[in-house]
Amino acid sequence: MIREQTKPNIEFHTPVMVHEVLNYLVITNSVKKLDQEPMYIDATLGGGGHSKAILDIIKKGIVIGLDCDSDAIDYAKTRLSKYSNLHLYQMNYTELDKVAKEFPDYYLDGVLFDLGVSYYQISTPARGFTYNADGPLDMRFNQSMPQARALEIVRHSSLPELKKIFFEYGEERYANKIAQHIFNHRQQINTTLDLVRIICEKTPSHQQTKTLSRIFQALRIAVNHELENIKIGLERSIQLLVKGARIVVISYHSLEDRITKQTFRHYAQENIIKVLTKKPLRPTLAEITINPSARSALLRAAEKI
Repeated sequence: MIREQTKPNIEFHTPVMVHEVLNYLVITNSVKKLDQEPMYIDATLGGGGHSKAILDIIKKGIVIGLDCDSDAIDYAKTRLSKYSNLHLYQMNYTELDKVAKEFPDYYLDGVLFDLGVSYYQISTPARGFTYNADGPLDMRFNQSMPQARALEIVRHSSLPELKKIFFEYGEERYANKIAQHIFNHRQQINTTLDLVRIICEKTPSHQQTKTLSRIFQALRIAVNHELENIKIGLERSIQLLVKGARIVVISYHSLEDRITKQTFRHYAQENIIKVLTKKPLRPTLAEITINPSARSALLRAAEKI
């Protein structure tokens, strides 16, 4: 259970494109095994919104929820405690094949990836994801792992490494200038707002919000090795799916979507999957009105053949 004295009572996020996810993910034409039941993996559990939607409509089988963030596991464990066919694991989705092997009586009928950072993580200054409040420069999804935090990357990366992170992971037009300024003043940077001040000193005022968003995104991706992990997770999922099973991916920026598109294209050319979405689906205007954070969501789906 989430400990009230240390963890704020914040929703992780409203699940995005739930209707579309269910339409693509939970289907009936996968190859059934008479002695087994279906298994669905929610590879990015968050607050458990998508897992709950899947659990509410499947008649048989189980849902596996994975998340690096212990807060997400604790939150979903309490929220979804009534579902006996839900199994939660704190781990990276690159290890989903290990979890699947723990359930030999089930076949993998669908995998969902809802990529990016959750509302809870952004709204908790102590996690270091937001540029709107002061906090430690952390940005680790899994705070129990001894990986480099954003502060270590800022403090110890070479100038070419910083430029590469901001340009490739943030697609930031002022990457070189900002990297140089951070490199020159990095001993002055200890918290998120220290970094914000340094960035804004070299960014036109009308560009500051977008630039801050891109630089913080770039550091988050670097800290958590997100792009490498997406490719690994997608490939392992496709390998594990039974014939006719589905994979659904929701991404929120071009880097995530590009990896998904390229991975799907590769496996489609190998006649391993069939791409179901020629172009990514976007949320409806009605959903965006209710949940503005859904506005950048892109959904792609494919089927094992």
